[in-house]
Amino acid sequence: MARTLKPRSRVLSPSDWENLPDEELLPLRVRDLGLKIEDSPLQACVNQLYEELSARGLSFRPPCFLADEWFCPDKVPIIGIPFCLSHPRLKQIEQRKMYEVEGGVDASCMRLLRHECGHAINYAYDLYKRTRWRELFGAFSAHYSTIYHFQPYSRHYVMHLEDNYAQAHPDEDFAETFAVWLTPGSDWENKYAHWPVISKLRYVDNLMRRIGEKTPTNTQRQTPYSASRMTSTLEAYYARKRKYMGEDFPGYYDDSLKVVFSEARESAGATRAARVLRKFRKQIVKGVTAWTRHRKYDIHHLVRRLVRRCDALGLYTRSGEAETVIEVTALVCAIVDRALTPEALKGQQ
Repeated sequence: MARTLKPRSRVLSPSDWENLPDEELLPLRVRDLGLKIEDSPLQACVNQLYEELSARGLSFRPPCFLADEWFCPDKVPIIGIPFCLSHPRLKQIEQRKMYEVEGGVDASCMRLLRHECGHAINYAYDLYKRTRWRELFGAFSAHYSTIYHFQPYSRHYVMHLEDNYAQAHPDEDFAETFAVWLTPGSDWENKYAHWPVISKLRYVDNLMRRIGEKTPTNTQRQTPYSASRMTSTLEAYYARKRKYMGEDFPGYYDDSLKVVFSEARESAGATRAARVLRKFRKQIVKGVTAWTRHRKYDIHHLVRRLVRRCDALGLYTRSGEAETVIEVTALVCAIVDRALTPEALKGQQ
């Protein structure tokens, strides 16, 4: 019988828990895991960020801390990094529980660090208060929402993170523009030379040259949602996170997919479900668009999400290609009106 540990009151070290089975590790409180950036896999990424800032002539080094997600507190020049990235074992649990690890590989981690650094430098020097900043990016006071509508092919914004994130808010627009400017080898001068967004990039380039070695005007250092203070157990943390994400949770449609597809290869003629969906994606999107009247672009992203889940689950077809296309089209039509409400649009992109 598995032994379940109660949350401990003393701070542990990774050597105390890294080899525990899940049933013993999940009941431990986050704050008791003794997590830190120093001497963790994250240290190299943070050091690289600081080296990139130095190469650009910037003396500012945004402090980084372990938190429950990627974020930069509002108007506080400090970067929160998901605590799971500080240890390989926790990344494994994140993958099993959430089906993805945001920033789980170095390239992805650096993209997110550069983005959050854009926020931090914006707050450190109160850049959003400048007239030219507002003229180019918009009012910092604009309403902020996790739901946003965007123009997928707009050349007024850079392309850095997924989901055209620069279009979410003026603050995100600046952070994304800064991230592209900071990225070594991005060649933004040539890549965006004929895009209207080049004016934003040139502004950032000029502004950063002027900031250089200047001391930040904002020196706040609060660390909300710090992992060192999280009293939730890992088990409770993931239960709450999955519930909060709702339809944004990567595995939200798994049960529906398992009705159409099989988790095992039931016949010699069965093929990988993801392969069939990719082959007939255009046909499925076209059919669903005709019946639901939703934007083709949104439906395309929903189908792409289903393809990724079929891949992750290793699902197989139960019938021939023609029958499968009909079933999948019916499935997508059944969920699309609920899945593509304004509240859920961002989760599908």
